[in-house]
Amino acid sequence: MAMSGLFDVTGRTVAITGGGGVLCGGLARYLADCGMRVAVLDLKRLAAEVVADAINEAGGEAVGIEIDVLDRDSVRAASQTCEKALGRIDVLINGAGGNHPDATTGPDKPFFDLATGAFEKVLGLNVLGTVLPCMEFGRPMAERGEGIIVNMASMNAFKPLTRIPAYSAAKSAVKNFTEWLAVHMAKEYSPSIRVNAVAPGFMLTEQNRFLLTDAATGELTPRGRSIIEHTPAGRFGADEDLYGAVHWLLSPASRFVNGICVPVDGGYSAFGGV
Repeated sequence: MAMSGLFDVTGRTVAITGGGGVLCGGLARYLADCGMRVAVLDLKRLAAEVVADAINEAGGEAVGIEIDVLDRDSVRAASQTCEKALGRIDVLINGAGGNHPDATTGPDKPFFDLATGAFEKVLGLNVLGTVLPCMEFGRPMAERGEGIIVNMASMNAFKPLTRIPAYSAAKSAVKNFTEWLAVHMAKEYSPSIRVNAVAPGFMLTEQNRFLLTDAATGELTPRGRSIIEHTPAGRFGADEDLYGAVHWLLSPASRFVNGICVPVDGGYSAFGGV
């Protein structure tokens, strides 16, 4: 294949859950700039429409659609709406996920007292919220024998982190499920269906900002300093640091890549601490 076509994704259609958020919203805009049609899916319809409108105003093609990734009927309806609006969905990116403060340990919140409901919410959002879209968007891929799925794991899937037991367990499950689904789709339906994941390192987001930086001063917290000290890149990740890895997984350049979880972590996983 000519180098000019190796990373070409022009004319393909991608559906992105969690697309109304900062990280996946930026990814949606990037992929639209690469020539993809984009279905922006989010629990908050307005957030999805804001991202889609920005893409359309910039000359791309996008639609914002409401989805509840924990409700199979909602996921099915979103899949059907995507196809009506943009045609067949070539790519699914499962970006919906997150942690919950009540499932996070701390000085006044020992592990033994964590709310089981919060633990279940984190497991549900990250695991079931990945599985259900794979079922509903993956079915047409299986029927035609072609498609790409990219799941959002985390470096927690490789190394569990302190204080966030539910999130660490959930992202480990996403990594394992990615590997399982890659084999299942290739063996049962078509080797032209590929399933991979990316594992972001420490991205500074609104969700974790005040775990990593002091709200009053903006200075790093002890946890934030420890992360930077153990990240050879010497900084937190930015949204755009994920774009290249995802682009590669969606392009012909990775056509022999299946069932892997790509670390995008600034070298964190390679550093032994000394």
